[in-house]
Amino acid sequence: MRKIIYTLMMFMAMATAVTHAADTLPAGPVVDVKTSAGDIKIKLYDDTPKHRDNFLKLVKDGYYNGVLFHRVIKDFMVQTGDPDSVDADSTKMLGSGGPGYQIDAEILYPTHYHKYGALAAARTGDDFNPERKSSGSQFYIVTGKKYDDHQIDGMAYRQTMEKRQAYFRELCKKNDAKIRELMDAGNKEAIEAYRMELIKETETAVPDQPMPENMRNDYKTIGGTPHLDGTYTVFGEVISGMDTVEKIQNAATGRGDRPKEDIRIISMKVEK
Repeated sequence: MRKIIYTLMMFMAMATAVTHAADTLPAGPVVDVKTSAGDIKIKLYDDTPKHRDNFLKLVKDGYYNGVLFHRVIKDFMVQTGDPDSVDADSTKMLGSGGPGYQIDAEILYPTHYHKYGALAAARTGDDFNPERKSSGSQFYIVTGKKYDDHQIDGMAYRQTMEKRQAYFRELCKKNDAKIRELMDAGNKEAIEAYRMELIKETETAVPDQPMPENMRNDYKTIGGTPHLDGTYTVFGEVISGMDTVEKIQNAATGRGDRPKEDIRIISMKVEK
């Protein structure tokens, strides 16, 4: 058994060697957000209907009224939507509250990505949430930073390698019986040939994917958080009020990245 596990680990380790327009906006409803730091106007995307409809329902129900921006990281994002934050004292750890349900992922990368001003759904990590389902209420607005071509190329390469490693691991699991058979036979040449076969299949299934030019231009000129692309649901964007978001992201923070002075959503309203 140890021999089999070691072989799978060897196969996975070797996998690392496997070699929107500015003048238009997607259709969708607009929500006015009044905060203690200023106003923000958000457009929701119609092609992420589960997140759109859930967000609109919560807004109309007054769910977000009074919630804090409980997690703020400069040059990254500002997060809110935890109902437990409404009456939270300064010692309470926040970030786990919600309506008691999750939303199925609607990750439409590269159509929607983590550019400056993007609206995205928070969620728990992949280890506990492999389907990448979104929190029922918590969301964040991207601030991020600007990147040059070299940095962008490096991120695109790493994303491709991560996808290839994940695909390769699944191939190893799928072909576990074949790997066991080859190991039991002790034929090193056959093992290497099969490993190369799986690598070739991986490279074909997950080709090199350079970043699209529109995304590259946004990350160079306005910035964002590209390392989150393809892993969280982006379901809208800020169309005015990023000056307010900037105020929030520049707030002094304490434990858990919570602003030392409360910044909260006063109300939200869907534009007619």
